[in-house]
Amino acid sequence: MRLVLIGPPGVGKGTQAAVLSRRLGVPHISTGDLFREHVARRTPLGRDAQRYLDTGELVPDHVTGGMVRDRLAHPDARHGFLLDGFPRTLPQARELAAVLGAAGSPLDAVLEFTAPEEAVVARLLGRGRPDDTEDVIRHRQRVYRQQTAPLLAHYSAILLTVDAVGPVEDVTARALAVLPDVERRAG
Repeated sequence: MRLVLIGPPGVGKGTQAAVLSRRLGVPHISTGDLFREHVARRTPLGRDAQRYLDTGELVPDHVTGGMVRDRLAHPDARHGFLLDGFPRTLPQARELAAVLGAAGSPLDAVLEFTAPEEAVVARLLGRGRPDDTEDVIRHRQRVYRQQTAPLLAHYSAILLTVDAVGPVEDVTARALAVLPDVERRAG
């Protein structure tokens, strides 16, 4: 199964990605992990990314896309994957479609995890991180909505929405319930 997970910061995507990856038997590919791995290994893409990270800028699509393209070429991703953090923009979605189209392996579904903004803000404030002020959290929520709205329309034919409020296992059950043929595949 080839999946993309999207949802606002703090909705629990990372937690669900780890659980769903195990349940579905596909690798969880997180762009954050890819950045850290490439930077630590000092690959050409990692050195490119580091220049942007050092200045607080967003890593450009061509660098992020290169890391994802490289990771999707690994043997463990040949029969499926779960992408977390990519694509975030329409150009990234188009790049992903080109990579998957060349391999003859389109996405099966895009899971959108949703929760009321107040629940997400409360969850993030509860982490107690110094950079998680209410103003910063609400700004990240606005940026997410602005960037993601076009993606939701782009993926409307394969978009599946999952209510992300509640215990982890309940959210996982809702996600598995909306996926096509998941029982047969996850066994």
